[in-house]
Amino acid sequence: MELGKGFSFVERQFRISTETSHFYIDLVFYNYILKCFVLFDLKTTKLTHQDVGQMDMYIKMFDDLKKQESDNQTIGIILCTDTEETVVKYSMLNDSKQLFASKYQMYLPTEKQLADWIYKDKAIIEAQLKNESNE
Repeated sequence: MELGKGFSFVERQFRISTETSHFYIDLVFYNYILKCFVLFDLKTTKLTHQDVGQMDMYIKMFDDLKKQESDNQTIGIILCTDTEETVVKYSMLNDSKQLFASKYQMYLPTEKQLADWIYKDKAIIEAQLKNESNE
């Protein structure tokens, strides 16, 4: 339910193999609304270009070896503790419609942190609306 509608769990540590190597995808889901597999790579560190390349390979292997003709292209999502704009800008993340990276927190924020974020975001939205109305 946290992912949204249509997700079905397929497997954890899903093994996908070539002639000489085995690779393990952290989480594999199938979305019956989107009609595609969704691969998750869970990282406890900052996003690196190696992570992006690894997920790109997983997507291509999955499309080649597991996807059915009626399925849409596989989607890959990298969840990491931090991202670096340079890695995002100069990697395939910048242009890909199948590969995404998202930052997550290892611990829940405090009530004060949540309130601070809400006030900050509210101020940004109000400033944007004010700029749009002045144009």
